[in-house]
Formats: sequence, C-alpha cells, structure tokens
Amino acid sequence: MSFSDELKQASKPIIEEIYNDGFIQDLLKGKLSKQAVRQYLRADASYLKEFTNLYALLIPKAPTMKEVKFLVEQIEFMLDGEVEAHEILADYINEPYEEIVKEKVWPPSGDHYIKHMYYHAYTHENAAYTIAAMAPCPYVYEVVAKWGLEDSNLNRDALTAKWLDFYSTEMAPLIEVFDRLLNELTEHCTEQEKREIKEAFLQSTVHERHFFNMAYIDEEWDFGGANHE
Repeated sequence: MSFSDELKQASKPIIEEIYNDGFIQDLLKGKLSKQAVRQYLRADASYLKEFTNLYALLIPKAPTMKEVKFLVEQIEFMLDGEVEAHEILADYINEPYEEIVKEKVWPPSGDHYIKHMYYHAYTHENAAYTIAAMAPCPYVYEVVAKWGLEDSNLNRDALTAKWLDFYSTEMAPLIEVFDRLLNELTEHCTEQEKREIKEAFLQSTVHERHFFNMAYIDEEWDFGGANHE
C-alpha cells in the first residue's frame, strides 16, 4: 500500500461521520436550510482564498517545473472553476452568489482549519506536510459526492444533486497529483516524519467535518467577532 493510500484508508471512518452528519444528509435530500447554505458559502469563500494563497506558498517548494505549472493552474481553478459549485448552491436557495458572499464570515472552525494549513506551510521545508494538510479537502469532497450519487436517499430532482455531480469528477486531477507528491516527497522521510505527515492529513479530515458542521449550526465566535477582512 502506498503512503497516500494509507492516509486515505485511515481517514475513511472520519469521512463516514462527515457523510452521516446533518449538512451532507440534508444536502443529499435537497433539504439543506438557506442559512446553512449562506454560512457555508461565506465561510468557504474565505477558505478558498487562503487555499489559493497556500498554493502560492507551495510553488517555491515544488520539486520540478511540471509541479509549478500545475500549481499555477490550480490557482486559476480556485479563482474561477470552483465558483461553479458555489453558484449551484446559490441557485438552490435562489439568491445571487455575489450578494451572499459580500458578507464575510470567519467562524472558529474555519479559522482553526486555515491556521492548521498555514502552520505546516511555514514550519516545514518538505512540502509533504503542507500537501497532507491540504489534500483531505478535495479527497473528502470527492468521496462524499460519489457516495451521495449512489445513495438511495438522493433527491435527484434537487439542485443540490448538481453539487454532488461537480465534486464527483472535478477533484480527480488534483487528488492524483497530491497522491503522487505525497508518495515521492515522503520516500526518504523517517517513520517519525511520516507519522507527523499522517497526523496533519487526519487532522485536516477532522477539520473538514467541523467546517460542514460549522455551517449547519451557524457557528459564531462567543464574543461576536465573526467578520474578517
């Protein structure tokens, strides 16, 4: 089993919890509340901006120009392509996407997740740490989407089904590159380093669960400081 496969295998129980939580189950049935969608889109817009910045931080650590080119292309995808998935949910609640995300939110779970990724980007020269912290995002979305499309509870007539369609296919190229880099960049790592990289991956998978739940419960800071410029 490759190292990337080991990470994926270890994350499956967490992804099952994500799938069975309220956000994905309501999305599956086309019953996700408008406020959960708004909170998710506002928080995810902030998250994707930082995810794009993390690609830029990875570029100097990229092993070859091939990876540099790929990272630049991913920055372009984050700026344009993934907005398509956001617009599907905006259409589902019949509100303009740009109007929804004018209000910025920075809830605790999103804050912790983003800082977790930046921590690995700034503290480890080996890009495997940063990639391990980033990789659960596309992987979780792909797995959840594929499971959803095969679920008998899927409301195929709901617009939310298109969100599942998008993520069931669009993440594959990124996952493939992340898998290859995780395997290559850990080839000469010590067992301790591999344990740390695996932990970064699993922590991010937990952060994914918290992120969806954050939107579902409309999570806010206790002191009211939800906005972030």
